[in-house]
Amino acid sequence: MRSGFNGVDWEVNIDFNRLREYRLGRAKEFMKAYGLGALLCYDFDNIRYITGTHIGEWCRNKMNRHCLLIDGVEQPFLFDPAAPSKRKRVPWISPDHILPAVGSMRGAIQKDACMVEKEAAEIVHYLKEYGADKKKLGMDLVDIPLLRQLEASGVEVVDGQCAMVDARIVKSDDEIELLQCSAAMVDAAYYDVAKALRPGSFENELAGIIQGQLFKWGAESVEFVNCISGMRGNPHSHTTSNRMIRPGELVYFDIGNTYNGYKTCYYRTFSCGKPTPAQRKAYERAYKWLFDSIAQIKPGNTSADVAKAWPAATELGFKGEEEAFLLQFAHGIGLGLWEKPVISRLFSIERPFELKEGMVFAIETWCASEDGTGSARIEEEVVVTKNGCEVITKFPSEEITSCGLPGCMFL
Repeated sequence: MRSGFNGVDWEVNIDFNRLREYRLGRAKEFMKAYGLGALLCYDFDNIRYITGTHIGEWCRNKMNRHCLLIDGVEQPFLFDPAAPSKRKRVPWISPDHILPAVGSMRGAIQKDACMVEKEAAEIVHYLKEYGADKKKLGMDLVDIPLLRQLEASGVEVVDGQCAMVDARIVKSDDEIELLQCSAAMVDAAYYDVAKALRPGSFENELAGIIQGQLFKWGAESVEFVNCISGMRGNPHSHTTSNRMIRPGELVYFDIGNTYNGYKTCYYRTFSCGKPTPAQRKAYERAYKWLFDSIAQIKPGNTSADVAKAWPAATELGFKGEEEAFLLQFAHGIGLGLWEKPVISRLFSIERPFELKEGMVFAIETWCASEDGTGSARIEEEVVVTKNGCEVITKFPSEEITSCGLPGCMFL
């Protein structure tokens, strides 16, 4: 991480104008590559990628906020519930390209208010004005009544998500820097939770400590904190409970921090007390699988090379790869938690995907302890570089971090 969290006039730092220009340029490039006359986006991460704007998480599932990018038009159109505010605070988009957004709010507004018809008519108006009404309109997320209304207006609606995931797959230097800032916050949160983990602490208590620290350091949101202890780790329950942690148990965390839009997905495993031989064995296996696969990450190699380093699901006691899908796994990360590439033994060995410089993804492994005291779960975030990859998650992972009792690393 080369820069501080705040911009300064005396060092090169994250250049947000450059960031916005890069992202908008990529969206335009891939809109053309997929033969689209326009892109209509309701996915918040795609809206942010195209427009450089944000409104918080409260509106994410309302299906009203959207943007329209038309081939040949320099700036996107932003339809936003806070349009008057955006016109004052978003100088990189012309005020006449920032409009209010109401929609049907996923059917919450009664049908006879005709908000779906109004929304579709507004979209069609801009498509016609710029000569895109007879071309393909790509959409990422679809509200069925709106889709039907657009089709009734003569618009050919096709999949636009494919263009956006391909646009977002290669990150700019500024995006990578923001991902490193987000990861650095989680590095520090793990130190604080290691000091707090002890017999008698609760999963939800530890999750609260992490969330509090991240918000204190400038998190935009904390999408999730999963704290999984003891027997809840096998099989992985994927959610925090109010369970009390006891001596001798393994505890693992997954933290989804968001800093300036950019996410983390970042597991670490701790022990309450000194780890047992069975716990160490499980951890060593998970660590080996993880770093054997990381060793395969370089331009020109494929997702198959990565997936082959992992054990088959049946070796872990599962019926098939679908059941173990999220356990030996990798996924792109950026403005979205899960982006391209996604890597799994379920499909990657038979259908390999080439790795390219500038991709950023999280890669994770899991192994149960044979003594029934929990499981080991480790995850690193990596940037594909010119000659290999760089791990940007820095909290130590070479061994289990022991906590909470005499003789441990943290007491």
